[in-house]
Amino acid sequence: QVHLVESGGGSVQAGGSLRLSCAASGSIFSTDAMGWYRQAPGKQREMVAAITRGGITNYPEFVRGRFTISRDNGKNTMYLQMNNLKPEDTAVYYCNGLPGGRTYVWGQGTQVTVSS
Repeated sequence: QVHLVESGGGSVQAGGSLRLSCAASGSIFSTDAMGWYRQAPGKQREMVAAITRGGITNYPEFVRGRFTISRDNGKNTMYLQMNNLKPEDTAVYYCNGLPGGRTYVWGQGTQVTVSS
């Protein structure tokens, strides 16, 4: 069973940056389309970035231009570079496969807190 472990969260002021990492216990990033998700208190989990097996990326409008998803297949690690963070980006961030594709047990996530 593949395990996903997110890390890199923290507390920053608005306008700051963070780089999240998602480590997998298996070599999934070269075969699976993957995404980063977030869940704020009282809200549903939402996707913030996706990357296909071929490396094509996609972002919702509310993070486009600020967030960048990437991966290192050799290290079994995926990243989310987040720049110009806003207070509304405060949430727990998770990585997993994309809806309709292969997905895994959700990890614990990593907390991102952005203060104004």
